[in-house]
Amino acid sequence: QVQLVESGGGLVQPGGSLRLSCAASNIIFRIYTMGWYRQAPGEQRELVATITRFGSTNYSDSVKGRFTISRQNAKNTVFLQMNSLKPEDTAVYYCNAHSGVGGDWWGQGTQVTVSQ
Repeated sequence: QVQLVESGGGLVQPGGSLRLSCAASNIIFRIYTMGWYRQAPGEQRELVATITRFGSTNYSDSVKGRFTISRQNAKNTVFLQMNSLKPEDTAVYYCNAHSGVGGDWWGQGTQVTVSQ
């Protein structure tokens, strides 16, 4: 069974940094586009960043220049480095694995709270 396990969330002050990790198991990780999404209370889930199997990245305008997505195929792990965090970044962050062949998979989410 495919598993995506996020870690690294927590409470941080505005302007601070966090690094999220997502460890995948039971998938051919290298063929998947990996992504981070987030969902704030009362809001729809939204795209944060994606990285393709070839390393091409895409970011939402709200995080561009502050967040960096990366992947380490040898460890089946994708990362999200978040800098200059703002209160509006507060949300549950979800890891996603997408492949036209393998389907769509989601992690359970990790809470990020940006507050004084």
